[in-house]
Amino acid sequence: MPNRITPPIAPEHPIAREHHGHHVTDPYEWMRDTEASEFIEYLEAENAWTDHVTAPLGDLAEELYQDVYARTQQTDRSVPTLRTHQTATGPQRFWYYGRTVEGSQYGISCRVPASDTTMPDLFEEIEGEQVLLDANLEAEGTEFFSLGTLSVSPDGRLLAYGVDTLGNERYTLRFRDLTTGEELGDVIDDTAGPVAWSGNDTIYYLRADEAWRPHKAFRHVLGADEDTLVFTEPDEKFWMSIGNSTDERWVMLGLGSKLTTEMHMLDTQNPDAGFCCIRPREQGLTYEVEVAGDRLLILHDQDDPDFSLAQAPLPGKGDTTSWTEVIAPQKSVRLVDVDAHTDHVIVELRRDGRTEINLMTRDADGALLPGQDIEFDEPVRTVSALGAPDYDSPTFRIAYTSMVTPPMIMEVDVATGERTVLKQKPVLDHPSKGSYNPDDYVQERLWATAEDGTRVPISVVRRRDVPLDGTAPALLYGYGSYEICNDPGFSIMRLSLLERGHVFAIAHVRGGGEMGRAWYDEGKQLCKRNTFTDFIACARHLIAEGYTSPDRLAAEGGSAGGLLMGAVVNLSPETFAAVHAAVPFVDTLTTILKPELPLTVTEWEEWGDPLHDAEVYEYMASYTPYENIEAVQHPAILATTSFNDTRVSVVEPAKWVARLRATSQNAPEDVLLKCEMVAGHGGVSGRYRAWREAAFELAWIIDRTGGTHRE
Repeated sequence: MPNRITPPIAPEHPIAREHHGHHVTDPYEWMRDTEASEFIEYLEAENAWTDHVTAPLGDLAEELYQDVYARTQQTDRSVPTLRTHQTATGPQRFWYYGRTVEGSQYGISCRVPASDTTMPDLFEEIEGEQVLLDANLEAEGTEFFSLGTLSVSPDGRLLAYGVDTLGNERYTLRFRDLTTGEELGDVIDDTAGPVAWSGNDTIYYLRADEAWRPHKAFRHVLGADEDTLVFTEPDEKFWMSIGNSTDERWVMLGLGSKLTTEMHMLDTQNPDAGFCCIRPREQGLTYEVEVAGDRLLILHDQDDPDFSLAQAPLPGKGDTTSWTEVIAPQKSVRLVDVDAHTDHVIVELRRDGRTEINLMTRDADGALLPGQDIEFDEPVRTVSALGAPDYDSPTFRIAYTSMVTPPMIMEVDVATGERTVLKQKPVLDHPSKGSYNPDDYVQERLWATAEDGTRVPISVVRRRDVPLDGTAPALLYGYGSYEICNDPGFSIMRLSLLERGHVFAIAHVRGGGEMGRAWYDEGKQLCKRNTFTDFIACARHLIAEGYTSPDRLAAEGGSAGGLLMGAVVNLSPETFAAVHAAVPFVDTLTTILKPELPLTVTEWEEWGDPLHDAEVYEYMASYTPYENIEAVQHPAILATTSFNDTRVSVVEPAKWVARLRATSQNAPEDVLLKCEMVAGHGGVSGRYRAWREAAFELAWIIDRTGGTHRE
């Protein structure tokens, strides 16, 4: 007879730690050795148990997968962008775009010569197309494939691209001659993401240290045997970033912690002069630099935590540390980003929790004129500026979406203000459920009241005929860290949830940046508990207003949002029926106590430093999910993770699930762990595999909130 599948019981090999007078014995810390055969066997047993328990959901998961398959236009093309290359024979323009082909997991990057500024027809075959890189060919023979960079040289002749085949975000950088299609002999292993060109034969790239922190910048001259180290960041709290300015003249090198930044610039027309520091770091000063032709635009928080905009001379043209105000701080307005072009500047901002765009034109001398907001009708929506790769463009592009409006790209004429919709993501007719009609759905902005009286926004979408009598199942999503904003947007996969009568909501809790910098500050370090209680307040508000009930409410969050899930499970288990925690940061205290682990030191400004500060230790110990599990009935829990995740180690959800199964009063089938053995922080690669993964997770949520009959 075949072996009966049983729930895994993790072995206990206690390891003790002592900090600030606290003695802790951890029975599962042995899992930190993720290469140990015992740990891998445990993960395999958890996967087998999850497969066994969720086998009855196979038909539902397949139905959800087929829903998104049917509604998605799979052979598609992105909106082309125009780029001008300076070649030996003069300027040469190309339209750059990506496309997908039905049946293929990955995208194809292409370009076509541009004779004028007339954009190619999105719905016709494009003559003269050149394929720069077909990721499907590059991914052949791999279980995982991800591109880290895809960058064309200033003269348009060479392509630099980085490939990760494990999910650990370490990329092999390669180069391709686009005139011949041949690969160059230059291969650079172990790079960390983006690159920047300086001329047509020199590129700058980054390497990460053992803690996965980009900390060194190198210069590579094509054909050279050795690369030159040009910059090292020794402070373990600081990350390094690199890229080119919009006008492509400058290499921009950024150094930043959670609270402090420092920018350096290299003139590609005079690279021997080296990098120039715009302003040396000052603890607590965050600034970003945008090249605006004859000047710099500086977005900074020197005068106000919600940022203001200033201008300064270019390096070599004056004192770059002398900043002149352009946009003063404004109450309830958080300046987010700035994008400069020849005759206009676009400022992205947040006002009262919503995204906005402000357009500033420039006079003949390049001076910035007073700006004006661009108006939009929907009260619950998300808008962002896409800018334009061509610095001299007289237009700019906007990305727009809402919870009922599929994403669209609009082009705005700077001179006239006229808007043109270049493309809206199609939602194809479903073979049995018909066409998508946004009028069938309603989106709302609600406000919950937190423990301390703070009003917390919630974005909600539901089918218009869903009754508000507490009978509807619901899914509440949250994140709440790093000042990251979870703005409302459209999802084809979510349609399958909504049409089954579910309510979907986003809790814009403190720790995110939706309501400005103070919103972030009130949800980190010694205020982190606000993130968790805000989310619980949002859940209870939905219940009180009849949107759902505790036995039909699911919660979902990933990474730092997975920490949120683990915390609310402990604080208010009776409020939720089910919780999906994706790559969850649930062993928070143990990880942040280990400076040798990836990302730990850089995270101290987010969570606090429990290694050296007893107060921080006590506070984190009070909420870290792994160490606060009690012997009570918890919601059903699905934890999903990836073996090669370098941001949240697989050990965290593994330990969490092991302790939940040993401590809580739940039935064994109520606590599940699913680990992708060849993937990273973002899960599996390839769009069809990602759809299947999402369909499985959604099937589990629907089942656990009463959406299907369970035997």
